[in-house]
Amino acid sequence: MDNPSDDFSGYIIQLPDDCLLCIFQLLDCGSDRESFGLTCRRWLQIQNLNRRSLQFQSSFTMLNISSLSQNNTQISAFQLSRLLNRFQNLESLSLSGCTELPDSGLALLPRYGSKLQSLHLDCCFSITDDGLSFVTSGCSSLVILSLYRCNVTDYGLEALSKSCLALEDLNLSYCCQISDYGVRAISQNCHRLRAIRISYCRNLTGIGFQGCSQTLTYLEADSCRLEPNGIQSILSGGGLEYLSVPNLTLRTRVDGLIAISVGFAAKLRVLNFRCSRTIGDDCITAMAKGCPSLQEWNLAICHEVKTEGWESIGLHCHNLKIIHVNRCRNLLDSGMQALRDGCRRLSVLYITGCPQISVVTLEVFKIARGNVKIKEEEIVCICPDGAFRF
Repeated sequence: MDNPSDDFSGYIIQLPDDCLLCIFQLLDCGSDRESFGLTCRRWLQIQNLNRRSLQFQSSFTMLNISSLSQNNTQISAFQLSRLLNRFQNLESLSLSGCTELPDSGLALLPRYGSKLQSLHLDCCFSITDDGLSFVTSGCSSLVILSLYRCNVTDYGLEALSKSCLALEDLNLSYCCQISDYGVRAISQNCHRLRAIRISYCRNLTGIGFQGCSQTLTYLEADSCRLEPNGIQSILSGGGLEYLSVPNLTLRTRVDGLIAISVGFAAKLRVLNFRCSRTIGDDCITAMAKGCPSLQEWNLAICHEVKTEGWESIGLHCHNLKIIHVNRCRNLLDSGMQALRDGCRRLSVLYITGCPQISVVTLEVFKIARGNVKIKEEEIVCICPDGAFRF
């Protein structure tokens, strides 16, 4: 008599690919999915075609532990080409930390990158405009792209802006060879852009953002040499909600920041000016009046903000919930009183290293505003909430 299990196995083998794919997609456990691919070559092919994300142990961007491919800290162009041949329906690929990956390693993206929506190339130091050309040729559906510390130039950004029109989140931090020309191409052509990071791009003044889309809500520009016209250009879209520009250099004069008061920053909710030692009371007053939606403001180590500036914050920042005043040398008792009597929605005050604040003034603040948490710690980077995650 035939073994019933043998008949059952025969039926399974005869199932069409779409049925096997449905079975595979119902497997929740990673080990079960791996076992599925070990059954036979046909089932392995179904597993390969269903894989949507891929990253490596060297990746700084841990998107999904289950998507890890191997334990190697580096990957060669040959290895990557074999993997792209195997996984042809990837939507997310992270090569971050593959510091020795050459431009040629991306050569198969024009063939297999049409479905990619997320690509991370952080610290791929050998990737240049030539490597980026493979991205622009084959990854027209990209939504998220990180080129952190890549050696790309304005020419690469211009090509990117013409091909990846769906781009929403772009990281260009430490791309030291780019200028306002490349940024202008991105801001003018990528009309869905929501977030951009340009920290430590020393050649940028900010003017490349002039006329940017209203969709731009998030910008990081740590230690950039922004100019007054650049500040105005960054705000010109009118949709910015998160602006982080700590360590503004001396090239940014007072009048550039006053542009915030003309209405372009009405939607701004988070503002980070940490270590901006040249910002004075005039700027603070303009910003306090021009940012009615402001909920968090980092003014740590802003030594030129004096009583007039703190008074303007207390008077105009009605929606402010969190303020950082760490190591502000000119925050006096009168400034603390202004914050205490104003800012009625304040819930968190970060304060350390303010030598001009007396113990009595701080205690009076705690009594008068018992609902405000006094945190004696310093936050270097303001982490965006869920509304700014893409």
